[in-house]
Amino acid sequence: MIVILLAFMLIGFLVQNRLKSKFKKYSNVPLQTGLSGREIAIKMLQDNGITDVEVLSTPGKLTDHYDPRNKTVNLSPEVYNGRSVAAAAVATHECGHALQHAQAYKWLEFRSAMVPAVSFSSRAMSFIFLFMILGMGVTSAFNFETVIWVMIILQAIVTAFTLVTLPVEYDASDRALVYLQQSGVAGTLETTQAQDALRWAANTYLVAALASLTQLAYYIMLLVARD
Repeated sequence: MIVILLAFMLIGFLVQNRLKSKFKKYSNVPLQTGLSGREIAIKMLQDNGITDVEVLSTPGKLTDHYDPRNKTVNLSPEVYNGRSVAAAAVATHECGHALQHAQAYKWLEFRSAMVPAVSFSSRAMSFIFLFMILGMGVTSAFNFETVIWVMIILQAIVTAFTLVTLPVEYDASDRALVYLQQSGVAGTLETTQAQDALRWAANTYLVAALASLTQLAYYIMLLVARD
């Protein structure tokens, strides 16, 4: 099981590198319409009747995200100012989340509702790992079975979140590609290239979900082995 976990870490690293390579490649492919990521995002929101979402620039690379709390599409400078296939793909993907929010897409609502529990679970597991590494007696203060049960519950919450994230991300990409194709923002070849980039982005979430499932299975096996 440890070998499998390490394998997922390696796969995740490789997929992340492949994703960066794809976005670098398509960042150098100019969009025929010449629109920037910001302009495309604003156009997509307006075309879908969304007027209460703001498009902002956020520092960093691959930091693009939609924030449902303040209804903002946050684009990294490379995407916000970029006039490439990659910029178009990312901008429309994040706007896809804004559309989900506006239409009360159930999986997005479910994921948003899970955020507090996932944040707590991740912090709690980090503390438990730290205490165990520093020899602070977590397993002596509580019996081994109790600690493993706690880890299973916490990991199950995190795993559920990674699984719920999949339909949210895939659906946002589908919305992005449909818009690129139907709006005339991108041509057929450009849409295909955007699809390739978004597919690799989705693969990072898939690997994360599988790794989380494997981690959960590992804790369950530890518990079963004690019986």
